[in-house]
Amino acid sequence: MTLRDLFYVRKSDRQSMLALLVVAVVAVGVVWLTGRQSETSADGADTLNTDGGRQQVARRYYQVEGRRVELFRFDPNTADSTQLLRLGLQPWQVRNIYKYRAAGGIYRCKEDFARLYGLTVKQYRELEPYITISADYQPAATLVAASPYDDEPAVARHESFRRGDSLPHRAYQEKIALGETVGLNPLDTSEYKKVPGIGSYFARRIADYGRRLGGYASVDQLDEIVDFPASAKQYFDIGGQHVAKLHINRLSLDELKRHPYINYYQARAIVDYRRQQGPIRDLNELSLLDDFTDEAIRRLRPYVSYE
Repeated sequence: MTLRDLFYVRKSDRQSMLALLVVAVVAVGVVWLTGRQSETSADGADTLNTDGGRQQVARRYYQVEGRRVELFRFDPNTADSTQLLRLGLQPWQVRNIYKYRAAGGIYRCKEDFARLYGLTVKQYRELEPYITISADYQPAATLVAASPYDDEPAVARHESFRRGDSLPHRAYQEKIALGETVGLNPLDTSEYKKVPGIGSYFARRIADYGRRLGGYASVDQLDEIVDFPASAKQYFDIGGQHVAKLHINRLSLDELKRHPYINYYQARAIVDYRRQQGPIRDLNELSLLDDFTDEAIRRLRPYVSYE
């Protein structure tokens, strides 16, 4: 037997061996490709090598940079999309605002903005102090001249006349001259009515809001009264009475949220903070909480006692 006879392979066997070789090559290729895909997956996933192993870290299809929410005064009737997005509203909420305005809708008061679909109570409470409705969007009936001793809004008078109510008698009230002022504290409606443009209606509103606040700490707080005539502010000063203090470390949640500057979520945040961190020594401690903006702390500061 020759060496050639020893290594001779029949044609059918050669074909089988060739087929096995092709299968092996294909298998090696599949294994290699699979290893490459595990490093960078087809859906955009990244991999990290840890302790000789491979840990897959999913990468989201859409990576949108986080928007920085800013709070500033805005008029929902005129604010553009850039401003509305900066306030933290979602793009679909901005589109709804544009559709509402395009259909002739008008935001006549702050409460109208609360009807925005998808707006939560927390979001509205945060935005409420910054909503400013221009006088241009008030009903034209407010332009109707009123008696100099009657500060009741024209719309309210129109409703009274439509129901057939008789015009009430109004006694003459002497008004102070330009340069003179009356004190916001104490809460005296008879003093308020001495101011030009202030009658019984706004005198009651000023007194009621002052009682809720615990007294006025600034004349600018009159701007927080809906429809208050800005021209009347020059006739007011603070007066000598000090504001009532909130014992922030002792009051319950229900007692805290009665103040106009503290909503339910802020009251709950204060109570939780006291329980976890102990007594509050300065309002700046609350700046670490999401519910308290710099503006909210600034307004609340004159009314807080740490005793």
